[in-house]
Amino acid sequence: MLTQKPQAISGVSPDHETMIEELYPSIAETGIGDMMHRLLDSFPKRVWGLKVSNVLFGLPLAPIGAAVYLWMKVFGSKYVLTNRNIKRVASMGYRSFESIPISQVITATVDPDSRRTFYHTGDVRIVGAGGQSLLLLRGVPRPDRFCQVIQEACDAKRQVAASLAQINARH
Repeated sequence: MLTQKPQAISGVSPDHETMIEELYPSIAETGIGDMMHRLLDSFPKRVWGLKVSNVLFGLPLAPIGAAVYLWMKVFGSKYVLTNRNIKRVASMGYRSFESIPISQVITATVDPDSRRTFYHTGDVRIVGAGGQSLLLLRGVPRPDRFCQVIQEACDAKRQVAASLAQINARH
């Protein structure tokens, strides 16, 4: 079935909000996750390629980590990037905790002190004009990659807005 107005890019519309990416924060953002990280990184010496602390504490901490993970999936939040907003919403349901339009975003950076090597996570800070912090996303898995996705979405939004303005100026 053909639509009335064909879209320039399949699945992208200037009129509708489209989800780009959805991700769940790591257990690293919790106090228990931070404690587990400290224990698992406490002995950096390696034996047969494994950290001694991982061998000593890994198995005993596994049930605790699994329980925190399941609790976060049910009662926690998730981060949603759309073609219009960056949101923190409830893991289950549609309740929105925070939302900012991507048109206000200047850059997304990873807080250097927030990195957790065991979990490969970090906190992503969304910065607006004037350098003010608009939103802090805690415990983001692979934060450098997510910052790049946010930046690309912001650039695409600006380019689409400029193109639409130019098209509307013709009429």
